[in-house]
Amino acid sequence: MATKVGADAKSKSADSAAAVQAILGKLLAKELYIIITSPLRGNWGPDEMLAHLEHQVELERKGVMFGAGPLQDADKDGPTRGMFIVRAKSFAEAKRFADAEPLHKAGHRTYKLYKWRLNEGSMSFTVNYSDQTVRID
Repeated sequence: MATKVGADAKSKSADSAAAVQAILGKLLAKELYIIITSPLRGNWGPDEMLAHLEHQVELERKGVMFGAGPLQDADKDGPTRGMFIVRAKSFAEAKRFADAEPLHKAGHRTYKLYKWRLNEGSMSFTVNYSDQTVRID
C-alpha cells in the first residue's frame, strides 16, 4: 500500500509541476526597473522641484516612464521616499535614467535600483468618446 501512496504523491507533484509551467508560460514577464529614491538633504526649493517634475514628465513623454510617485511609511505622515519605474534594456540604461534625475544630480537624493519582472495584475480605464475624458481605475 505504501508504494501506491508514494506513486500517487509523485503523480500529483508531476501534475502540479506541469500546471506551474503552464501558468508561468502565460505570464506577462515584462522586465522593468524600479528606482527607489530617498532624501539625503531636504529643503530643496521650487526650482529643484520643477526640474524634478519636468524630468519625470519628459521620461513619460518619451515612453520611458512606466509609473512614478511618492511612497509613505505606515507609521509616518507624508511621503518618506519616492519610486519610479522605467522601461530600460539593462541595469546600465536604467542607471543612466536614475543618474540624470535632477534631485539625484544635485545631491539632494540617493537611490536604489532594482530589476522587476511584471507578471500579474491588471489595468482598468474608461474612455468616454462624447467628452473625450479618461478615467483610470
